Amino acid sequence: MATYPAPDLITALVERCRNGDRRAQYDLYGRYAKAMYNVCLRIVVHQAEAEDVLQEAFLDAFTNLHRFRAESTFGAWLKQIVINRAIGHLRSRRLLLVSTEAVAEGDLDRPDHTDSLDEEAIEWDVERVRQCMTTLPEGYRVVLSLYLFEGYDHEEIGQILGIGESTSRSQYLRAKKKLIERMHEKR
Repeated sequence: MATYPAPDLITALVERCRNGDRRAQYDLYGRYAKAMYNVCLRIVVHQAEAEDVLQEAFLDAFTNLHRFRAESTFGAWLKQIVINRAIGHLRSRRLLLVSTEAVAEGDLDRPDHTDSLDEEAIEWDVERVRQCMTTLPEGYRVVLSLYLFEGYDHEEIGQILGIGESTSRSQYLRAKKKLIERMHEKR
């Protein structure tokens, strides 16, 4: 069961950070670094790149702390910075999303689309899923991660990535299909 920092403590740390307290920055970093690193890693996959993105995101957060209005939790605000940084990093590597024109519009919604894949037969081992996700094309992996792990809907994903909602949906369906195929291969 995850434990979350007390809101009053975080509010006090944020205020101390705004006043230039380096120790408070270190404490805030310590409380959120691991969770935010995991977000980075799911999106960019490579450990060294995830570490770089994490450092840049925290630097952005501390530099722009005056913009934090406490309309959401500090963790949610920071997570958005981390995701934006990770997506920006991928864009700098030229994030490629498969064109929606590559598959006929109704193709992915057919009931028999994944008939040959038996989802129930796959042993859903977390490590295997993680390993298989790292082999997905970046566009698939990013949409799948944002939808499944970060809880964004397709409209939000479309806004984050600068793509249409239908493109997000088709990327998600293709990613899911490809992940299932990879899971079958790894049996």
